[in-house]
Amino acid sequence: MFKAGAHFGTSKSRRHPTAAPFIFGRKNQVEIFDLEKTIPLLEKAKSFLTSISKDGKQILLVGGKSEARDAIRNAGLTLALPFVDGRWIGGTLTNFGEIRKRMDKFTKLIDDRDKGLLTKYTKRERLMIDRQIANFERYFGGIVSMKELPKALFIVDPRKEKTAVKEAHDMGIPVVSVLGGDCNVKDALYPIVGNDASKSSIEFFVSEFVKAWNEGKLGK
Repeated sequence: MFKAGAHFGTSKSRRHPTAAPFIFGRKNQVEIFDLEKTIPLLEKAKSFLTSISKDGKQILLVGGKSEARDAIRNAGLTLALPFVDGRWIGGTLTNFGEIRKRMDKFTKLIDDRDKGLLTKYTKRERLMIDRQIANFERYFGGIVSMKELPKALFIVDPRKEKTAVKEAHDMGIPVVSVLGGDCNVKDALYPIVGNDASKSSIEFFVSEFVKAWNEGKLGK
């Protein structure tokens, strides 16, 4: 965890009051997390994630910031879980029925294209359909497998993903979150306090999520 740089926080002026108990000290104006306090938070979150996986349920991974996108996408693809690695679409949870209709339209267009059923359209019409498919892919490509509301959300930086956090809270869906010093620790039912701003730190925490999820699938 230390090697990944998970101990780096933010400046004191940016720190959210709820993060204060997890600060060990300060170096070059940057606050340092007490990783001894992060370890039990991480283990508690992993235990929860493992239980969801063991029950065969689904979780939604969210990380749209540039430092998190690759890790979130790779984890989602590796574990066959829905993920959002870009902009959160408002209503993804609170208006899921409508979002699901749009995703069904997306999958039908893909299916029709693969079966060669779009040849009946003119070249211009097919071009417009291809653009529509590209837009659907950008917004819904990662969550098209989500047939129902997830049992939990795994979020990198709840401050950045505040809309996703609010929707999860509104729907009573638990949030597991990697969050830095500028975040409200109370935004997550299972907070993991650490560096949410560096790629190496995020990759470490996401890899821990992957391990916990695989343990659940193996029934451990």
